[in-house]
Amino acid sequence: MPQQLDNAENTKTNSQSLKADLQTLTKRQDFILASRGLKHSCDTMIVQTKKNNLRTVRVGITCSKKVGNAVVRNRAKRRLRAIAREILPTWGRVGFDYVLIGRHGSTISSEFKNLKNDFLSSLEALHRKSDGEN
Repeated sequence: MPQQLDNAENTKTNSQSLKADLQTLTKRQDFILASRGLKHSCDTMIVQTKKNNLRTVRVGITCSKKVGNAVVRNRAKRRLRAIAREILPTWGRVGFDYVLIGRHGSTISSEFKNLKNDFLSSLEALHRKSDGEN
């Protein structure tokens, strides 16, 4: 798994011009539409994606009350938001919405490197699935 992280960092520094515009999902309807798209689960998070036919990458972050109280949920969302800001401009596809859903315990307790690797593997799996559907 660390190879994915190293590869992501190398690609990020080598291809600054390929960065996509990152916008935030704010409307409930956008989250609902993304939930009807492709999903990939891992130990630390669930990632949902749906094509949006816009010229940008949009991302939404959410954690249910199952994750914990408000302090814990906000910490989990901050960690997921940091990962999205670091990885999606390079690895996200333009014209897609991504929703990251925090999981109880593991989103907070996992090392940041493991969260990034899980997110990268989820993106790869979702992109393979979306390529197979077209």
